[in-house]
Amino acid sequence: MKLAILSDIHDNVWKLEAALKRARELGAEALICCGDLCAPFVVPQLAEGFPGEVHVVFGNNDGDGFRIAQQAARYPNVKLHGEFAELQFDDKRFAVTHFPEIARALAHSGRYDVICYGHDHRFFIGREGSALLINPGEIMGRFGRSTFVLYDTRTDEARRVDV
Repeated sequence: MKLAILSDIHDNVWKLEAALKRARELGAEALICCGDLCAPFVVPQLAEGFPGEVHVVFGNNDGDGFRIAQQAARYPNVKLHGEFAELQFDDKRFAVTHFPEIARALAHSGRYDVICYGHDHRFFIGREGSALLINPGEIMGRFGRSTFVLYDTRTDEARRVDV
């Protein structure tokens, strides 16, 4: 299964539109968002712009959680998990958080195959312990290019996608 993993949208709906289009073109079947949507109006864009399941955790800049949750409830393909998600795709166990420190601690737990996080806007794919750590970078584009990650559960391959 191919997964699109993204983070730190920060209301950049133009870059998000381009990222969702690219994820669809690459055959992503589900999407993981590691937080910092920022505004509730980003939820409909995710839900309507991506046909598969959309899994979202909160970041530190998702200030209106009530309205984000209201928006998410309108879309059956959007699953809002709060600040942490445990997911399984094929035989891979995923943990999703917004924060790098938590992600690194989770990597040492031995409970997860893949750990996704964001927050610092810095793209990273690497192993820590037996876990694959993925920071997809940022959709926002504050530090240069907007990026996300395409991960294939069958091959255990993660690759950077520039938007």
